[in-house]
Amino acid sequence: MYLVGKKKHPYRKKRTSSYRSGLEENVINNLKQRNINFKYEKRVVCYFKPSTKHKYTPDIELDNGVLIEIKGFFKREDRKKHLLVKEQQPDLDIRFVFGNSRNKIYKGSKTSYADWCNKHGFVFADKVIPNDWITRKDYENTKNNRRME
Repeated sequence: MYLVGKKKHPYRKKRTSSYRSGLEENVINNLKQRNINFKYEKRVVCYFKPSTKHKYTPDIELDNGVLIEIKGFFKREDRKKHLLVKEQQPDLDIRFVFGNSRNKIYKGSKTSYADWCNKHGFVFADKVIPNDWITRKDYENTKNNRRME
């Protein structure tokens, strides 16, 4: 049974404080009572996450070495992953087959999947793998024109 208008978290108190938790609020109130000077969340500290090894498994590998990724939805994480793979493995020929390359990369974006591929040097097609990819005759031609239909 689903009730319209029911709160998502009915037992959670409405947030009345500008702090992230009750503990933070208690500690800060204690500092104030003791007249101790402090700054709350003013400093930003930069750091790098340690690099971790990841694995990528292409959807299809043709006999000629072309790697094909089939995408209905092209999520941000996937776009980041493919840029990293392309940067670190520049000799791989990775191509995309989209359900619709005119889809936008996110709601409200002006950039389509096709625009993203053209910008980053990926070859792509819609719905089917072109015969040229199987023979790989198009490899030199695709450097100027990335869309293959």
